[in-house]
Amino acid sequence: MASKERIQRLKDDTKASILEAAYKIVKEEGWQALSMRKIADEIEYTAPIIYEYFANKEAILAELNKKGYLYLAQEMEEAKNKHELPADQLEAMWMAYWNFAFKKKELYQLMFGVEMNCCSMKKSPEAEAPAKLITDVIRQLMDGKNLSENEVSRRYYTFWSAVHGLVSINLVNQGTSDEINKQVLKDAIDGIIRAITA
Repeated sequence: MASKERIQRLKDDTKASILEAAYKIVKEEGWQALSMRKIADEIEYTAPIIYEYFANKEAILAELNKKGYLYLAQEMEEAKNKHELPADQLEAMWMAYWNFAFKKKELYQLMFGVEMNCCSMKKSPEAEAPAKLITDVIRQLMDGKNLSENEVSRRYYTFWSAVHGLVSINLVNQGTSDEINKQVLKDAIDGIIRAITA
C-alpha cells in the first residue's frame, strides 16, 4: 500500500511541477510563448511524459484557470471574513479582486481573456465561486427586499463590470497612479452599494 501511495505522490508532484513550469514560462515570456516542449525543457522531462498528465496545452490552461479561480475565491473569502457588515464585506471582496488581478496578472489574463487569445474555457465550479461569494453578500445587503435572481444578477454584473473594466484598462495600458485607481474603484463600489441600499 505504501508503494501505491508513493507512486501517487510522485504523480501528483510531477503534475504540480508541470503546472509550476507552465506558469513560470508565462510569467517570464507571456502566454504566447507557452508550449509543451518548453514545459518539458523547464522540468527536464521529455514532452511525451507531459502528455501522460495533460492531453494538450489547453488541458494545462484549464487546470491553471481552475487554480486561479480557487485562489481568487480564497482571497475574497478571507477579505470578507474580516468584516461584519455586508457593505464592508463587498468593498473588501472587490478590493481583494483588484489586488489579485495585479498580484497574479497572468492568471487573471487567462481567467478573463485579457490581452490574450484565449481558448474557450468550460465553466467550472471553481469559476463560479467568486461570483457566489459576491451574490450571497448582495442578498444580505438587500435583506428584507423582495429580490428576484435577475435583480441579484444585475447588481453583481454592475459591480463586476466596473471593477473588471478598471482592472482591464490598467492591465492593458496602465491607467493613472495606483492611488487614484484605488480611489476610483472605491468610489464605484460605494456608488453601487448606495444604489442597492437606497
